[in-house]
Amino acid sequence: MKRFHVHVAVEDIDRSIEFYTTLFATAPAVRKPDYAKWMLDDPRVNFAISQRGAAAGVDHLGIQVEDAAELAEVAGRLAHAPAPVLEEKATTCCYAQSDKQWIADPQGIAWETFLTHGESTIYGNAGATERLAKAAAPACGCGVKA
Repeated sequence: MKRFHVHVAVEDIDRSIEFYTTLFATAPAVRKPDYAKWMLDDPRVNFAISQRGAAAGVDHLGIQVEDAAELAEVAGRLAHAPAPVLEEKATTCCYAQSDKQWIADPQGIAWETFLTHGESTIYGNAGATERLAKAAAPACGCGVKA
């Protein structure tokens, strides 16, 4: 069963953990000095926050899958979308080891589909959202997406 994923960049990790712990009525499943993640079942969401220098707000959205077949099914749909898809195999991101694909919606919001294989002791960041933004940028350099 798939799980919706939301990742929010925050300015104050401790205040944000306190707020979301109150909102969700549970402590984060993962807590690091610069990151926290709640794996909620109601609603079924992987909600993560990080304080890593990005502008505060929604960093990216996604769909977390439970097995390779689900990942292939979602990736197959993305292959028909009118936007470039970036694929990452065996990557480290957000203290996890995952296979994933990235795509930007028409507004430029980054979406990832991913299958997590295990934890990591480092945050990891392969720069996918930055590469995705460059891939989606118009060739004219005018700042307007085609």
